[in-house]
Amino acid sequence: MAFQSAKRELRKQMRDTLGRLSATSINQQSSVATTKFLSLTEYQNAKSIAVYLSMPTGELSTTSIVKDALRCGKDVYIPYIHTVDKTSVMDMLALESMTEFESLQADKWGIPSLQLTQIPGRRNCFAGTGLDLIVMPGMAFDQGFRRLGHGKGYYDHFLTRYSKWSKKMPFLVALSLQEQLLAQDIPVAEHDWLIDAIVVGDGRYLVR
Repeated sequence: MAFQSAKRELRKQMRDTLGRLSATSINQQSSVATTKFLSLTEYQNAKSIAVYLSMPTGELSTTSIVKDALRCGKDVYIPYIHTVDKTSVMDMLALESMTEFESLQADKWGIPSLQLTQIPGRRNCFAGTGLDLIVMPGMAFDQGFRRLGHGKGYYDHFLTRYSKWSKKMPFLVALSLQEQLLAQDIPVAEHDWLIDAIVVGDGRYLVR
């Protein structure tokens, strides 16, 4: 299918591009993007947020966002991927404290993650009042607010589930390195969700 092969090719190009970025550049861009993100009214007014925990390389760091949200007393939820009926599913589960955040073990991609033993009794975002804002990861974004994920469909499936659970959707903010914001259109399917805003590593803020 031409559509799928176009996505695969774009992911390959992005992996090459992101693989060449220096840690210095990513750290600088993370600092600029975080400052911009923390100034957003949507973030400041949010009582509950979900935020991806960043990989060691190739994407903007969310560590300072997690710290600020916990310090401000917001409910913070992080991705937890598990298997339901032989299908891999992502839920957003509560992060209880900074101490817990700092003690998370890295998964096979180097992403800090909750362990199976930490799950029983933990709050799920679907068990409460829901989410006000989601910080979205991605491999690439475009000016039409399309997003290229890593190919697993976790976020699109999660958002579809969420839309059936609540009529009010969270504000979707992508964090993008300058190199991830493309001039070309990203190929998307009907089930691919558009994002509401993009914070770029050079301080730009694009809103739909």
